Amino acid sequence: MLRYDRTAIVLHWLIAGAILGQVMFGWFLEDIPRGTPARSLYVNLHKSTGLTLGLLILARVLWRLLHKAPALPVSMPVWERAAARTSHVALYACMVIMPLAGYVASNFSKYGVKLFNAILLPPWGIDDPQIYEFFKGVHKVTSYVFVVLITVHVAAALIHLARRDGIFPRMWPGPPSQ
Repeated sequence: MLRYDRTAIVLHWLIAGAILGQVMFGWFLEDIPRGTPARSLYVNLHKSTGLTLGLLILARVLWRLLHKAPALPVSMPVWERAAARTSHVALYACMVIMPLAGYVASNFSKYGVKLFNAILLPPWGIDDPQIYEFFKGVHKVTSYVFVVLITVHVAAALIHLARRDGIFPRMWPGPPSQ
């Protein structure tokens, strides 16, 4: 059974962990009262980690475009191969849309991004609450869609693990199983 290459595997697991942490961090922000010093501190950390994660995601997308994924086995039903391709495209779309929408939203507020609470990246857009709210909404809705897709992805991976059909080890770190 063909596996993903080491770089793809490392990027997959690094970004998966970071995305889960970032989504939980974003939801945590909802509980911090607006206008408090803690909120601006945490919001800027969320924006900073989001930008960093966005760069990792770009690296992953570029790697994926330049390195073909291993073919799915012909023993998989056609519907399952189609579902795998569709869900992967949707996961990649969320990976790109979520940080991009957050970044764009930040640039249509008067605050911009204060990178790791140290370096101000002034907004390149105008302070426009309607544009800000639109992109903030896209960012938030994408996070919920993303979590649903991730849940389906993990469930499918566990099904492949239980079936022992060779799909799960393709992205699992470590030496290939025999």
